[in-house]
Amino acid sequence: MSELPRCLPTHQIYIPSPLGIISLPLVLCVGKGCESMADEQVEDIVKCPECNSRNLDRDETRGEIVCQDCGLVLEDNVIDQGAEWRVFSPEQGDQRARTGAPMTVMLHDKGLSTDIDWQNKDYSGKSISSRYRSQFYRMRKWQKRSRVSNATERNLAMALAELDRMASRLDLPKSIREAAAVNYKKAVEARLIRGRSIEGVAAASLYAACRQCKNPRTLDEIGEASRTGRKEIGRTYRFMVRELKMKIPPTKPEDYIPRFCSGLDLDAEVQAKAYELISAAQEKELTSGRGPTGIAASIIYIASVLCGKRRTQREVAEVAGVTEVTIRNRYKELIQNLNIELEI
Repeated sequence: MSELPRCLPTHQIYIPSPLGIISLPLVLCVGKGCESMADEQVEDIVKCPECNSRNLDRDETRGEIVCQDCGLVLEDNVIDQGAEWRVFSPEQGDQRARTGAPMTVMLHDKGLSTDIDWQNKDYSGKSISSRYRSQFYRMRKWQKRSRVSNATERNLAMALAELDRMASRLDLPKSIREAAAVNYKKAVEARLIRGRSIEGVAAASLYAACRQCKNPRTLDEIGEASRTGRKEIGRTYRFMVRELKMKIPPTKPEDYIPRFCSGLDLDAEVQAKAYELISAAQEKELTSGRGPTGIAASIIYIASVLCGKRRTQREVAEVAGVTEVTIRNRYKELIQNLNIELEI
């Protein structure tokens, strides 16, 4: 005989109402029956039973799930999980939304604490009278202080604000910012920040995140955006990699190609030619033992000349952060070993 689902009350929830305090039991379901029923409810269709295809089209307008290969209608009358209202502008969506900001690792409390707005308006959008403004000012001040309860959270709040400032200055995407915040929190948990500046550890975390996300920045770029020097960032970065056992892939010349081409206003043709030249150089081992930024800069210079969209060595050097001598030395080696004829 199969085991019946058993629902056990764990504790009480007290809810205020106009009729008084209402007590409701919080129920915990145990047993195999409840688990199977929950699995049936969350099960989703991912494969066609007729042709075993996974190419399914979910038509939200008609409420149907249709196989794109054989045309079988797998399910109809699908419930729309979206909002019941429509919006025609982002402002309307913000006004009608019933949820707050999503969780983020860029805040020390992940954005789960309450924040009192500075606009001095109530829920209906009306301005608060001057009688209550001083009261709201005090409430706002103490609420902001209560969000940071100890020294660790204060350190984390300062470091994440510094990370966001540096990432904004370098124009880095959200994924890299979140990866840098995770790296810094790991350093805090491992107690690696003792005896080191917040700015240095934050800059090293950002440098590591850029390399992890294959959007590398040089130490000079990170140093210009931060308030610390290049040597301290490099020293802290090596210490973090060793202590946290981080697996950082080595930077490659092709990782710099999109950013350098964008800075030089070069199109996809030059970028594709640069990737082709890098593959040919890597086959002949011309990139080993040389700086990736210098190789990428010289490859882009050669590709721009071959495609008839030439950029000067000075322009390429300014965008790549290398010297013109480096570009000349690298491109001479490349054109000699790759048998490329350039009209300079």
